[in-house]
Amino acid sequence: MYACIYLSIYLSIYHSLFYPSIFLSIYIAISFKISFPPLSMYVCMHRSIFLFLSVYVSINLSVNLSTQSSYLSIYLSIYLSQYFIYLSIYLSIYLSIYLSITVLLYLSIYLSIYLSISILYLSIYLSIYLSITVLLYLSIYLSIYLSILSFF
Repeated sequence: MYACIYLSIYLSIYHSLFYPSIFLSIYIAISFKISFPPLSMYVCMHRSIFLFLSVYVSINLSVNLSTQSSYLSIYLSIYLSQYFIYLSIYLSIYLSIYLSITVLLYLSIYLSIYLSISILYLSIYLSIYLSITVLLYLSIYLSIYLSILSFF
């Protein structure tokens, strides 16, 4: 495959240098047609045969490269799809573990702070409530007890 690529690059460079020489050979063939007819015919035939061969080789190489590139793309798509499946499985496992650890960590920190604050509020509320109710009940009890004691 690499040989086809290098050959097509070589032929494209050669064609860019070759076409001016064709025009030069046609000019030489026309100018020497009168003095050297066999030489001009040989130059024209040689250049035309070489031109047809190079066009045939470049067409053949382009067809060959297109089929090889399609085979290569199919092979790479199948070959890489397996790695993408493995990569997606690995990423899903990694992300599930990582997210479960980080979410649990942040959730536990949040809950501990939230619960400590709420328990603090609850303890303050309960202490105030209990102190008021205990004082109220104690005062009622003491008033009843003292009133009963005062009768005796």
